[in-house]
Amino acid sequence: MVSPARLTVLSGPSGVGKGTVVAEVRRLFPHVWVSVSCTTRRPRQGEADGVQYHFVSEAQFDELIATDRLLEYATFAGNRYGTPRRPVEQHLAAGRPTLLEIELQGARQVRQRMPEAQFVFLAPPSEGELRDRLTGRGTETDDMIEARLTRARDELEAHDEFDVVVINDDVERAAAEVVSLLSAAMA
Repeated sequence: MVSPARLTVLSGPSGVGKGTVVAEVRRLFPHVWVSVSCTTRRPRQGEADGVQYHFVSEAQFDELIATDRLLEYATFAGNRYGTPRRPVEQHLAAGRPTLLEIELQGARQVRQRMPEAQFVFLAPPSEGELRDRLTGRGTETDDMIEARLTRARDELEAHDEFDVVVINDDVERAAAEVVSLLSAAMA
């Protein structure tokens, strides 16, 4: 029988580079399974259903909540996001290292449901660097950036709720550290 793997939850403020680090983790450690979240937001150009997200309606999202098919869910920037429970449980039971890339609110919910998971906080090297990253995206207004920075300050204060803090000062180094944590969780 395959022994169950340990879930690793990666969280951090918006703009810290979670998606970039996860892409590098996938390259370095192709055995990892990264959960695909559901969202009520509309797809952005180049996004495909089931790849970046499972795009669902508000009614479908309500049904997922009502039938307890989400491991966690949260509202962010006016849209809802959630992690489908069943695929996570199936990959863990099969012994496959499993990674969730989620916001703080969701990480707190996962801790309630799966306290044995490994919780990793991805932090920026500084608030100034985080501001530069958010500004550099070129996708948001100054007011939106300020709102994200205000939220990020609150999230950064929650770093002590996590088992490990990884500073994203270099994507390759940060990803290698996450891979090391994923590998250790399998031992």
